[in-house]
Amino acid sequence: MIHLSLLQKQILYGLILGDGYLQKTGKKNARLRLEHGQKQKEYLLWKVEVFKLLFQGKAKYIERIHPISKNKYGYWRHQSQSTPYLGHLQKIFYPNGKKEIPKDLEKYLSLKTLAVWYMDDGYFSKRDRSSYLYLGKVTKQEAIITSRVITKLFNLSNAILDKKRKGYVIYFSPRSVKRLKELLKNYILPQFNYKFPL
Repeated sequence: MIHLSLLQKQILYGLILGDGYLQKTGKKNARLRLEHGQKQKEYLLWKVEVFKLLFQGKAKYIERIHPISKNKYGYWRHQSQSTPYLGHLQKIFYPNGKKEIPKDLEKYLSLKTLAVWYMDDGYFSKRDRSSYLYLGKVTKQEAIITSRVITKLFNLSNAILDKKRKGYVIYFSPRSVKRLKELLKNYILPQFNYKFPL
């Protein structure tokens, strides 16, 4: 039985909400799959190091042909051991087989969690000096839950935008970006400083 610290759990929730994928393995277990492009290998290795008791072996470099563009692309992948705790989280975040933002998101969201989620799925626009947290193909209700919890927990004003094919995003105005940066500055890895204004 692997026991995770509070900090590890906070990071794990951020990974699951962001780019991580929980794959069901049997009735009670699941494993965590991490995938990142070539430029973010260092970030993937940081994640693996945080959970080194869960991961064995080395990350693998995989090359694929894009089905539409036919261009070759490469990425790094690492998969964790299968454990009951990850199986428990898989039931919470994938209740119907597809990743969802839980109704009780407040239980799982901390500043560390938000920082990891933002490093995975956040974007800063230099043109309008605003930040966006991409939620993916979630429902409007899931986006509303996210927006409300971020406002409630961190006193951080935001808005929901529908980016159509890209799904819903949480929008932070230039004023909110300043507060977002202040809240997350101790948790963002240096390689992601480009996701915040100077």
